[in-house]
Amino acid sequence: MEKQLLKKIDEYKLTVIELQTHMIACPAVSPASGGLGEGKKAAYLLSVLKQMKFDEVSVINVKDPRVKGGVRPNIMAKYYGQNREKTLWVMAHMDVVPAGDLALWKTDPFQAVIKGDRIYGRGAEDNQQGIVSGIVAVKAMMDLGIRPPCNYALFFNADEEVGSDYGLLYILKKHAHLFGKSDEFLVPDGGRPDGTMVEIAEKNMLWMKITVTGKPTHASTPKAGINTARASAYLITSMDEQLHRKFNKKDSLFAPETASTFEPTKREANVMNVNTIPGKEVLYWDCRILPCYRNEEVLEEVLRIVKEVEKKFKVKITVETPIDDVSKPTDKNKQVVQLTHTAVKEVYRNKPRIMGVGGGTVGAYLRNAGFPAVVYAKLDEKMHQPNEYSSIKNTLGDAKVFALVAMRFK
Repeated sequence: MEKQLLKKIDEYKLTVIELQTHMIACPAVSPASGGLGEGKKAAYLLSVLKQMKFDEVSVINVKDPRVKGGVRPNIMAKYYGQNREKTLWVMAHMDVVPAGDLALWKTDPFQAVIKGDRIYGRGAEDNQQGIVSGIVAVKAMMDLGIRPPCNYALFFNADEEVGSDYGLLYILKKHAHLFGKSDEFLVPDGGRPDGTMVEIAEKNMLWMKITVTGKPTHASTPKAGINTARASAYLITSMDEQLHRKFNKKDSLFAPETASTFEPTKREANVMNVNTIPGKEVLYWDCRILPCYRNEEVLEEVLRIVKEVEKKFKVKITVETPIDDVSKPTDKNKQVVQLTHTAVKEVYRNKPRIMGVGGGTVGAYLRNAGFPAVVYAKLDEKMHQPNEYSSIKNTLGDAKVFALVAMRFK
Protein backbone atom coordinates (compact mmCIF):
# COMPACT_ATOMS: atom_id res chain seq x y z
CA MET A 1 0.00 0.00 0.00
CA GLU A 2 2.82 2.42 0.84
CA LYS A 3 4.57 1.63 -2.44
CA GLN A 4 1.34 2.41 -4.28
CA LEU A 5 1.11 5.76 -2.52
CA LEU A 6 4.67 6.76 -3.35
CA LYS A 7 4.22 5.74 -6.98
CA LYS A 8 0.97 7.69 -7.20
CA ILE A 9 2.59 10.84 -5.80
CA ASP A 10 5.14 10.73 -8.63
CA GLU A 11 2.25 11.28 -11.05
CA TYR A 12 1.37 14.70 -9.61
CA LYS A 13 3.98 16.97 -11.18
CA LEU A 14 1.32 18.87 -13.14
CA THR A 15 -0.79 19.17 -9.98
CA VAL A 16 2.16 20.81 -8.22
CA ILE A 17 2.60 23.27 -11.06
CA GLU A 18 -1.12 24.08 -11.22
CA LEU A 19 -1.43 24.70 -7.49
CA GLN A 20 1.70 26.85 -7.37
CA THR A 21 0.71 28.85 -10.44
CA HIS A 22 -2.65 29.82 -8.96
CA MET A 23 -1.25 30.63 -5.51
CA ILE A 24 1.67 32.72 -6.77
CA ALA A 25 -0.88 34.85 -8.64
CA CYS A 26 -2.54 35.64 -5.28
CA PRO A 27 -0.20 38.07 -3.45
CA ALA A 28 -1.10 37.15 0.13
CA VAL A 29 0.95 39.90 1.77
CA SER A 30 -0.02 41.04 5.27
CA PRO A 31 -1.63 44.46 5.64
CA ALA A 32 1.15 45.20 8.13
CA SER A 33 3.50 44.98 5.13
CA GLY A 34 1.25 46.94 2.77
CA GLY A 35 -0.67 44.00 1.35
CA LEU A 36 -4.28 42.88 1.07
CA GLY A 37 -4.07 39.71 3.16
CA GLU A 38 -4.79 36.07 2.38
CA GLY A 39 -8.38 36.34 1.14
CA LYS A 40 -7.84 35.64 -2.56
CA LYS A 41 -5.46 32.75 -1.96
CA ALA A 42 -7.73 31.27 0.71
CA ALA A 43 -10.70 31.38 -1.69
CA TYR A 44 -8.71 29.45 -4.27
CA LEU A 45 -7.49 26.85 -1.78
CA LEU A 46 -10.98 26.46 -0.38
CA SER A 47 -12.28 25.65 -3.88
CA VAL A 48 -9.53 23.05 -4.32
CA LEU A 49 -10.22 21.38 -0.99
CA LYS A 50 -13.97 21.25 -1.60
CA GLN A 51 -13.43 19.63 -5.00
CA MET A 52 -11.26 17.00 -3.34
CA LYS A 53 -14.21 16.07 -1.11
CA PHE A 54 -12.60 16.12 2.33
CA ASP A 55 -14.80 14.77 5.10
CA GLU A 56 -14.67 18.15 6.87
CA VAL A 57 -13.73 21.60 5.57
CA SER A 58 -14.07 24.71 7.69
CA VAL A 59 -12.90 28.32 7.74
CA ILE A 60 -12.18 30.37 10.82
CA ASN A 61 -12.28 34.06 9.95
CA VAL A 62 -10.43 36.45 12.22
CA LYS A 63 -11.62 40.05 12.04
CA ASP A 64 -9.13 42.53 10.60
CA PRO A 65 -10.55 45.82 9.25
CA ARG A 66 -7.31 46.53 7.37
CA VAL A 67 -8.03 43.96 4.63
CA LYS A 68 -10.69 43.69 1.93
CA GLY A 69 -13.59 41.75 3.36
CA GLY A 70 -12.51 42.56 6.91
CA VAL A 71 -11.28 39.08 7.86
CA ARG A 72 -8.16 36.92 7.80
CA PRO A 73 -9.18 33.34 6.88
CA ASN A 74 -7.73 30.16 8.40
CA ILE A 75 -8.64 26.90 6.65
CA MET A 76 -8.97 23.40 8.13
CA ALA A 77 -9.70 20.25 6.15
CA LYS A 78 -9.90 16.75 7.59
CA TYR A 79 -9.73 13.36 5.86
CA TYR A 80 -11.04 10.71 8.23
CA GLY A 81 -8.84 7.80 9.21
CA GLN A 82 -9.80 4.39 10.53
CA ASN A 83 -9.59 5.88 14.04
CA ARG A 84 -11.21 9.31 14.15
CA GLU A 85 -10.08 10.06 17.70
CA LYS A 86 -6.56 11.11 16.70
CA THR A 87 -5.26 13.43 13.99
CA LEU A 88 -2.00 14.12 12.21
CA TRP A 89 -2.04 17.78 11.15
CA VAL A 90 0.04 19.29 8.36
CA MET A 91 0.16 23.03 8.99
CA ALA A 92 1.45 25.60 6.50
CA HIS A 93 0.87 29.34 6.22
CA MET A 94 -0.78 31.18 3.36
CA ASP A 95 0.75 34.63 3.80
CA VAL A 96 3.96 35.67 2.06
CA VAL A 97 6.46 38.48 2.49
CA PRO A 98 6.50 41.41 0.03
CA ALA A 99 8.43 41.02 -3.22
CA GLY A 100 10.98 43.66 -2.22
CA ASP A 101 13.13 45.36 -4.85
CA LEU A 102 11.63 44.35 -8.19
CA ALA A 103 14.87 45.25 -9.96
CA LEU A 104 16.45 42.21 -8.31
CA TRP A 105 13.87 39.84 -9.77
CA LYS A 106 14.44 38.20 -13.16
CA THR A 107 10.73 37.37 -13.42
CA ASP A 108 7.45 38.83 -12.21
CA PRO A 109 7.33 37.74 -8.53
CA PHE A 110 3.57 37.18 -8.74
CA GLN A 111 3.49 35.22 -11.97
CA ALA A 112 4.76 31.64 -11.84
CA VAL A 113 7.64 30.79 -14.14
CA ILE A 114 8.69 27.16 -14.55
CA LYS A 115 12.29 26.43 -15.46
CA GLY A 116 13.13 22.75 -15.30
CA ASP A 117 12.55 21.54 -11.73
CA ARG A 118 12.03 25.05 -10.37
CA ILE A 119 8.88 27.13 -9.98
CA TYR A 120 9.77 30.81 -9.50
CA GLY A 121 7.57 33.27 -7.63
CA ARG A 122 7.08 34.94 -4.27
CA GLY A 123 5.90 32.39 -1.76
CA ALA A 124 6.75 29.39 -3.93
CA GLU A 125 9.00 27.94 -1.25
CA ASP A 126 7.77 29.88 1.80
CA ASN A 127 5.29 28.39 2.43
CA GLN A 128 3.49 27.15 -0.67
CA GLN A 129 5.78 24.15 -1.06
CA GLY A 130 4.44 22.96 2.29
CA ILE A 131 0.84 23.65 1.28
CA VAL A 132 1.23 21.70 -1.95
CA SER A 133 3.06 18.78 -0.34
CA GLY A 134 0.29 18.50 2.24
CA ILE A 135 -2.39 18.48 -0.46
CA VAL A 136 -0.57 16.03 -2.74
CA ALA A 137 -0.03 13.52 0.06
CA VAL A 138 -3.74 13.27 0.85
CA LYS A 139 -4.73 13.43 -2.84
CA ALA A 140 -2.81 10.20 -3.37
CA MET A 141 -4.69 8.56 -0.48
CA MET A 142 -8.03 9.74 -1.86
CA ASP A 143 -7.31 8.70 -5.43
CA LEU A 144 -6.32 5.21 -4.27
CA GLY A 145 -9.21 4.94 -1.82
CA ILE A 146 -6.85 4.53 1.14
CA ARG A 147 -7.79 5.56 4.66
CA PRO A 148 -4.85 6.10 7.05
CA PRO A 149 -4.93 4.63 10.57
CA CYS A 150 -5.88 8.04 12.03
CA ASN A 151 -7.20 11.31 10.60
CA TYR A 152 -5.04 13.34 8.23
CA ALA A 153 -5.77 17.06 8.35
CA LEU A 154 -4.57 20.23 6.66
CA PHE A 155 -4.39 23.54 8.48
CA PHE A 156 -3.59 26.54 6.29
CA ASN A 157 -3.09 29.50 8.61
CA ALA A 158 -2.90 33.25 8.17
CA ASP A 159 -0.50 35.91 9.46
CA GLU A 160 2.58 33.76 10.13
CA GLU A 161 5.06 36.25 8.66
CA VAL A 162 4.19 39.06 11.08
CA GLY A 163 3.32 37.34 14.33
CA SER A 164 0.33 34.93 13.93
CA ASP A 165 -2.08 37.12 15.91
CA TYR A 166 -4.68 36.57 13.17
CA GLY A 167 -3.64 32.96 12.66
CA LEU A 168 -2.38 30.22 14.93
CA LEU A 169 -2.25 32.27 18.14
CA TYR A 170 -5.90 33.24 17.69
CA ILE A 171 -6.89 29.64 16.96
CA LEU A 172 -5.06 28.33 20.03
CA LYS A 173 -6.70 31.00 22.19
CA LYS A 174 -10.26 30.85 20.86
CA HIS A 175 -10.61 27.46 19.15
CA ALA A 176 -8.15 25.09 20.81
CA HIS A 177 -10.99 22.56 21.14
CA LEU A 178 -10.53 21.81 17.44
CA PHE A 179 -7.33 19.97 18.30
CA GLY A 180 -7.46 16.69 20.23
CA LYS A 181 -5.21 15.98 23.17
CA SER A 182 -3.49 13.20 21.19
CA ASP A 183 -3.04 15.21 17.97
CA GLU A 184 0.44 15.81 16.59
CA PHE A 185 1.73 18.25 13.97
CA LEU A 186 3.99 18.39 10.93
CA VAL A 187 5.01 21.95 10.05
CA PRO A 188 6.76 22.16 6.63
CA ASP A 189 8.17 25.64 7.22
CA GLY A 190 11.88 25.05 7.72
CA GLY A 191 14.55 22.77 6.39
CA ARG A 192 17.86 22.26 4.65
CA PRO A 193 18.83 21.63 1.03
CA ASP A 194 19.96 18.11 1.94
CA GLY A 195 16.69 17.40 3.76
CA THR A 196 18.38 16.19 6.93
CA MET A 197 16.92 18.59 9.52
CA VAL A 198 14.06 17.20 11.61
CA GLU A 199 13.49 20.16 13.94
CA ILE A 200 11.93 19.62 17.35
CA ALA A 201 13.22 22.58 19.38
CA GLU A 202 14.01 26.27 19.11
CA LYS A 203 16.02 28.66 21.17
CA ASN A 204 14.11 31.13 23.32
CA MET A 205 13.82 34.58 21.78
CA LEU A 206 14.42 37.83 23.64
CA TRP A 207 14.36 41.11 21.75
CA MET A 208 15.35 44.20 23.68
CA LYS A 209 14.84 47.87 22.96
CA ILE A 210 17.29 49.87 25.06
CA THR A 211 16.94 53.64 25.37
CA VAL A 212 19.89 55.64 26.71
CA THR A 213 19.04 59.20 27.76
CA GLY A 214 21.60 61.90 28.52
CA LYS A 215 21.88 65.59 27.66
CA PRO A 216 22.58 67.01 24.17
CA THR A 217 25.03 69.83 23.66
CA HIS A 218 27.45 71.31 21.14
CA ALA A 219 30.38 68.98 20.47
CA SER A 220 32.84 71.76 21.31
CA THR A 221 31.52 71.91 24.89
CA PRO A 222 31.17 68.25 25.91
CA LYS A 223 31.19 68.98 29.65
CA ALA A 224 27.90 70.84 29.22
CA GLY A 225 26.14 67.67 28.15
CA ILE A 226 26.02 63.90 28.68
CA ASN A 227 27.13 61.96 25.59
CA THR A 228 24.83 59.00 25.02
CA ALA A 229 26.84 57.81 22.00
CA ARG A 230 29.79 57.02 24.25
CA ALA A 231 27.59 55.50 26.95
CA SER A 232 25.74 53.29 24.46
CA ALA A 233 29.01 52.15 22.87
CA TYR A 234 30.29 51.12 26.28
CA LEU A 235 26.99 49.42 27.04
CA ILE A 236 27.13 47.40 23.81
CA THR A 237 30.64 46.15 24.42
CA SER A 238 29.92 45.37 28.07
CA MET A 239 26.78 43.41 27.26
CA ASP A 240 28.49 41.60 24.40
CA GLU A 241 31.35 40.46 26.59
CA GLN A 242 29.47 39.67 29.79
CA LEU A 243 26.40 37.95 28.31
CA HIS A 244 28.50 35.62 26.19
CA ARG A 245 30.73 34.82 29.14
CA LYS A 246 27.92 34.14 31.61
CA PHE A 247 25.57 32.18 29.33
CA ASN A 248 28.12 30.00 27.57
CA LYS A 249 26.70 26.47 27.83
CA LYS A 250 26.32 24.43 24.65
CA ASP A 251 23.67 21.92 23.61
CA SER A 252 24.34 19.10 21.15
CA LEU A 253 20.69 19.18 20.05
CA PHE A 254 21.39 22.43 18.23
CA ALA A 255 23.57 22.64 15.13
CA PRO A 256 26.06 24.03 14.90
CA GLU A 257 26.67 23.21 18.55
CA THR A 258 26.77 26.81 19.66
CA ALA A 259 25.93 28.58 22.87
CA SER A 260 23.26 31.23 23.13
CA THR A 261 23.68 34.24 20.85
CA PHE A 262 23.41 37.92 21.80
CA GLU A 263 23.49 40.32 18.86
CA PRO A 264 23.21 44.12 18.80
CA THR A 265 21.24 44.89 15.64
CA LYS A 266 19.11 47.93 14.84
CA ARG A 267 20.12 51.43 15.97
CA GLU A 268 17.81 54.41 15.54
CA ALA A 269 19.10 57.68 14.12
CA ASN A 270 20.12 60.22 16.75
CA VAL A 271 21.39 63.68 15.68
CA MET A 272 21.42 65.07 12.15
CA ASN A 273 24.71 66.92 12.34
CA VAL A 274 28.27 66.00 13.29
CA ASN A 275 28.85 68.79 15.81
CA THR A 276 26.07 67.88 18.23
CA ILE A 277 26.52 65.45 21.10
CA PRO A 278 23.44 63.19 21.18
CA GLY A 279 21.23 63.19 24.23
CA LYS A 280 19.41 60.01 23.27
CA GLU A 281 20.35 56.66 21.75
CA VAL A 282 17.94 53.80 20.99
CA LEU A 283 19.52 50.36 20.53
CA TYR A 284 18.09 46.92 19.78
CA TRP A 285 19.31 43.43 20.60
CA ASP A 286 18.28 40.04 19.24
CA CYS A 287 19.04 37.27 21.74
CA ARG A 288 18.56 33.55 20.98
CA ILE A 289 18.85 31.69 24.25
CA LEU A 290 19.28 27.96 24.81
CA PRO A 291 16.39 26.34 26.73
CA CYS A 292 18.70 25.55 29.66
CA TYR A 293 18.51 29.25 30.56
CA ARG A 294 15.50 31.38 31.42
CA ASN A 295 14.96 34.67 29.63
CA GLU A 296 14.55 36.24 33.07
CA GLU A 297 18.12 35.27 33.93
CA VAL A 298 19.42 37.09 30.88
CA LEU A 299 17.31 40.14 31.56
CA GLU A 300 18.53 40.27 35.16
CA GLU A 301 22.12 40.28 33.92
CA VAL A 302 21.33 43.03 31.40
CA LEU A 303 19.78 45.20 34.12
CA ARG A 304 22.86 44.68 36.29
CA ILE A 305 25.10 45.88 33.45
CA VAL A 306 22.73 48.79 32.81
CA LYS A 307 23.08 50.00 36.38
CA GLU A 308 26.87 50.00 36.05
CA VAL A 309 26.70 52.06 32.86
CA GLU A 310 24.19 54.49 34.33
CA LYS A 311 26.49 55.12 37.28
CA LYS A 312 29.63 55.41 35.16
CA PHE A 313 28.20 57.80 32.55
CA LYS A 314 25.39 59.49 34.52
CA VAL A 315 22.78 58.50 31.95
CA LYS A 316 19.28 57.05 32.31
CA ILE A 317 18.69 53.69 30.62
CA THR A 318 15.38 51.87 30.07
CA VAL A 319 15.00 48.33 28.75
CA GLU A 320 11.88 47.10 26.95
CA THR A 321 11.26 43.57 25.62
CA PRO A 322 9.03 43.68 22.51
CA ILE A 323 9.54 39.92 22.11
CA ASP A 324 10.04 37.58 25.05
CA ASP A 325 9.22 34.08 23.83
CA VAL A 326 10.05 30.78 25.46
CA SER A 327 9.91 27.60 23.39
CA LYS A 328 9.42 24.15 24.86
CA PRO A 329 10.99 21.27 22.92
CA THR A 330 9.04 18.34 21.52
CA ASP A 331 9.91 15.02 23.11
CA LYS A 332 12.05 13.19 20.54
CA ASN A 333 10.23 9.95 21.39
CA LYS A 334 6.86 11.25 20.17
CA GLN A 335 5.34 9.43 17.19
CA VAL A 336 5.52 12.35 14.80
CA VAL A 337 9.24 12.77 15.49
CA GLN A 338 10.26 9.15 15.09
CA LEU A 339 7.99 8.54 12.09
CA THR A 340 9.25 11.67 10.32
CA HIS A 341 12.86 10.71 10.94
CA THR A 342 12.28 7.23 9.48
CA ALA A 343 10.25 8.47 6.51
CA VAL A 344 12.83 11.10 5.57
CA LYS A 345 15.57 8.46 5.62
CA GLU A 346 13.52 6.17 3.37
CA VAL A 347 12.40 8.81 0.86
CA TYR A 348 15.61 10.81 0.52
CA ARG A 349 18.11 8.07 1.46
CA ASN A 350 20.03 10.50 3.67
CA LYS A 351 21.00 10.67 7.33
CA PRO A 352 18.40 12.90 9.01
CA ARG A 353 19.13 14.49 12.35
CA ILE A 354 16.66 15.31 15.11
CA MET A 355 17.75 18.78 16.21
CA GLY A 356 17.00 22.29 17.39
CA VAL A 357 17.45 25.64 15.63
CA GLY A 358 18.11 29.24 16.55
CA GLY A 359 15.36 30.70 14.40
CA GLY A 360 11.70 30.91 15.31
CA THR A 361 8.71 29.14 13.73
CA VAL A 362 5.05 28.70 14.59
CA GLY A 363 6.03 25.23 15.77
CA ALA A 364 7.02 26.91 19.04
CA TYR A 365 3.42 28.06 19.64
CA LEU A 366 2.17 24.51 19.19
CA ARG A 367 4.79 23.07 21.53
CA ASN A 368 4.06 25.66 24.18
CA ALA A 369 0.38 24.73 23.93
CA GLY A 370 1.28 21.11 24.64
CA PHE A 371 1.16 19.66 21.11
CA PRO A 372 4.09 17.65 19.70
CA ALA A 373 5.34 19.38 16.56
CA VAL A 374 8.03 18.63 14.00
CA VAL A 375 9.21 21.28 11.56
CA TYR A 376 10.33 19.53 8.40
CA ALA A 377 10.76 20.20 4.68
CA LYS A 378 13.49 19.73 2.10
CA LEU A 379 14.16 23.33 1.06
CA ASP A 380 16.71 25.09 -1.10
CA GLU A 381 16.38 27.97 1.40
CA LYS A 382 15.32 30.68 -1.07
CA MET A 383 12.59 32.10 1.16
CA HIS A 384 12.34 35.90 1.46
CA GLN A 385 14.91 36.31 -1.34
CA PRO A 386 14.56 37.81 -4.84
CA ASN A 387 13.93 35.06 -7.40
CA GLU A 388 12.48 32.73 -4.77
CA TYR A 389 11.70 29.31 -6.16
CA SER A 390 10.44 25.91 -5.10
CA SER A 391 11.71 22.54 -6.31
CA ILE A 392 9.05 20.27 -7.80
CA LYS A 393 11.15 17.25 -6.86
CA ASN A 394 11.38 18.42 -3.23
CA THR A 395 7.63 19.09 -3.15
CA LEU A 396 6.82 15.55 -4.27
CA GLY A 397 9.48 14.12 -1.96
CA ASP A 398 8.02 15.91 1.05
CA ALA A 399 4.55 14.69 0.07
CA LYS A 400 5.93 11.15 0.22
CA VAL A 401 7.34 11.83 3.68
CA PHE A 402 3.96 13.12 4.89
CA ALA A 403 2.11 10.19 3.34
CA LEU A 404 4.40 7.64 5.02
CA VAL A 405 4.04 9.37 8.38
CA ALA A 406 0.25 9.39 7.96
CA MET A 407 0.09 5.69 7.07
CA ARG A 408 2.09 4.78 10.19
CA PHE A 409 0.52 7.24 12.61
CA LYS A 410 -1.60 5.35 15.16
